[in-house]
Amino acid sequence: MKVTRITTQKNNNERFSIFIDKGSGEEFGFGVDQDVLISFGLRKGVELSDEMLEGIQFEDQIKKGMNYALNYLSYRMRSEKEVKDYLLKKEVPEEAFPKIIEKLKRYGYINDLEFAIAFVRTKINAGGKGPYVIAQELNQKGVTKPMIDQSLEEYSYEQQLEIAKNLAEKKASKLKKSSATEQKQKVNQELRAKGFDRDIIQEVMEQINLDKGDNEEWEALVMQAQKAERRYIKLGRREFDQKMKQFLYRKGFPFPLINKYLEEFNDQ
Repeated sequence: MKVTRITTQKNNNERFSIFIDKGSGEEFGFGVDQDVLISFGLRKGVELSDEMLEGIQFEDQIKKGMNYALNYLSYRMRSEKEVKDYLLKKEVPEEAFPKIIEKLKRYGYINDLEFAIAFVRTKINAGGKGPYVIAQELNQKGVTKPMIDQSLEEYSYEQQLEIAKNLAEKKASKLKKSSATEQKQKVNQELRAKGFDRDIIQEVMEQINLDKGDNEEWEALVMQAQKAERRYIKLGRREFDQKMKQFLYRKGFPFPLINKYLEEFNDQ
């Protein structure tokens, strides 16, 4: 086949349409990037073999993939896996990935360790997550465990303690109407869910002191009991007492306080 004509594409002046003649007249052959055009010396009159055509199209896929990747990376750092997933969405053939990734690494556009370190620092500044959750997120982004471990060295014990304490205090303030037991349980659960380890959680729980005075605990019980009353008020007294005890006990209140409330309620 012979190249008969080369024209610039309307929507992209860095891409060209190559027209060829396979022996029965001119027809559109394929599109190529400017760099590929120059690299293969494509011009009018050049004879193309099937092998050469295959090589041109493969290099063009690499060039397309590079352009997609560079645009994707222009917004923020990405892991190697994120770039590959993006290229798949753009329908770049996987056979082109090794050369694309190799070029991106060579030029410094992809570096999973640098990405992981920057990712950890961002999460620290955001102040909402512990190391276990951050490690899980990095794992999902394809970062290897040794790189994850190295990047988490950025997250000092003191920083973890400060962030966990802030999270615990915010959670506790939302649970002032709960029993001391429930408040402690939910703060503990919150910190575990955010990815902090046992030592950090234990130290935080000791520092913020969630114990309630007798009056605070009583006020919290009354508030919770009044909510439950509306649900069970139509029951007989025995069943009402049983349901109220179960409800308030699940909320973390001690039986002596529960019994005191029910005695006062039933004496009304």
